[in-house]
Amino acid sequence: MKNKNILNFILIVVITGLVLYFSLKDNFIQIMDTIFHMNLAFVVIAVICYLLYLFLKSVVVAMITKNFNKDYNIKKSFRMGLETNFFHAITPFSTGGQPYEIYRLSKDGISVLNAANVSIQNFIIYQLALVFLGVFAIIYNYAFNLFPNNKVLESLVTIGFVINLLVAIILLLIILFKGMNKFFAKLAINILCFFHLVKDKELKLKQVTNQLNEFNEGGKLLLKNKKNFIKMFLIEFLALVILYSIPFFIIMGSNINVNMNLLTVIVASAYVMLIGSFVPIPGGTGGLEYGFIAFYGNFIIGSSLNAIMLVWRFITYYLGMIIGMIVLNLRKK
Repeated sequence: MKNKNILNFILIVVITGLVLYFSLKDNFIQIMDTIFHMNLAFVVIAVICYLLYLFLKSVVVAMITKNFNKDYNIKKSFRMGLETNFFHAITPFSTGGQPYEIYRLSKDGISVLNAANVSIQNFIIYQLALVFLGVFAIIYNYAFNLFPNNKVLESLVTIGFVINLLVAIILLLIILFKGMNKFFAKLAINILCFFHLVKDKELKLKQVTNQLNEFNEGGKLLLKNKKNFIKMFLIEFLALVILYSIPFFIIMGSNINVNMNLLTVIVASAYVMLIGSFVPIPGGTGGLEYGFIAFYGNFIIGSSLNAIMLVWRFITYYLGMIIGMIVLNLRKK
């Protein structure tokens, strides 16, 4: 695992280096000038938005965890969220976050099974909020035609949306119909066997079926209290809206005239995230930057676009990784 994390770090550094090179190579002086002359107040607001996003996500985790431990508080959840964010940042598809979340919760006196249920319920809520916001963005763009036709971008957005929608549908089917777990388990194992990634088919089938059954139980617990579920969904939805609005404040701080309101920025960000969600590189590095330039490039031109993209990327990715690393290393063990 340690070697894998080192490899991920190297990959992040290499891809980041390439992104910086292609972003800065043509207009380095102008881009740096734009960044250094940004209105600091708006940049601070953007940073506060990111921290608020992380805080709201920790509120959801705390609400779920209280079902298993009434003494669990938001302070613990927020700290864990900062640490979890680090593991999300350094692993492809953010897969490192959930295992650490379960580990951390178990250290806070919650059984591994209940900790897994917390992580499962949190993921379900996040996935549903992500899909709903994606649906809104697609409908809004269809109604107002914000972005010109581009077959490559349309294909990437469609793929990203379909993947997230399928994940949400499969989650709901697993929650609502326990009998379908074996079907999904067999499907997953057959795919893995086809690519020669599984040696003992029966053992793996048993393990995956047990995991899906845990998912089913976690989902049932989540839907048991519908009022609480709706409240957590709305908080998660709001958290994503705040995250997607960060470029708006960076644009405001750049002192440039742009025909973009807050709603347009949120829709553009939703499209960017749909592209980045299936990039198999830690943090979606490369894909997110490409998506940002592609969609925001319809409204912003020249060195300002690259400058805004670099500041946005630092706040929403590298800053969280740095904070998570610091908080993680402040623990005694």
